Amino acid sequence: MQLALPAGAFRAYLFDCDGTVVDSMPLHYIGWTQALSEWGARFDEETFYAWGGKPPKEIIAELNRLQGLAMPVEAVAERKEQLYFSLLPQLKAVPEVVAHIDAQYGRIPFAVVSGSNRESIVQSLTTVGLLDRFDLLVGHEDYARSKPAPDGFLLAAERLGVAPQECLVFEDTEMGIAAATAAGMASVRVPQPHERR
Repeated sequence: MQLALPAGAFRAYLFDCDGTVVDSMPLHYIGWTQALSEWGARFDEETFYAWGGKPPKEIIAELNRLQGLAMPVEAVAERKEQLYFSLLPQLKAVPEVVAHIDAQYGRIPFAVVSGSNRESIVQSLTTVGLLDRFDLLVGHEDYARSKPAPDGFLLAAERLGVAPQECLVFEDTEMGIAAATAAGMASVRVPQPHERR
């Protein structure tokens, strides 16, 4: 399956990381279910995918609120990340996205804009051998409002010195597409794992 790009001469590509460059969402879900089960929390797969792009601490705080729990946000987020890192040997890149990275590498700048933290981005991209392709990494610690707010994408455009309307965003979630649209950027939706199979 090929990803069709919208028409336009784009001067930068901005990529979400999880579920877009790397096929990490199934591995993140395993990490989530293991970490949350230790606290009696539920996190169904449909909600997990719907919340794609939300930083881990926001997810835990929201689950606390919805389920009447008092999970320690920092500790559970750290536990979930460690469980995800233990699964990294299974991680693969998303070939349909890598094809576009290969086609434009060295011609225009690339940035990753993720709801994950920088350590998670670096570990994931290093695992699949793509870290050196990106000029800029923007993690959730770099901006105030998470997707669907446009903050992360606007910050990336500013740091790359490219106008928002000249950036093309690659995203796998509705929240990510909404953030790109709010930033005034064209976008490409990367199908979720179950859609690609």
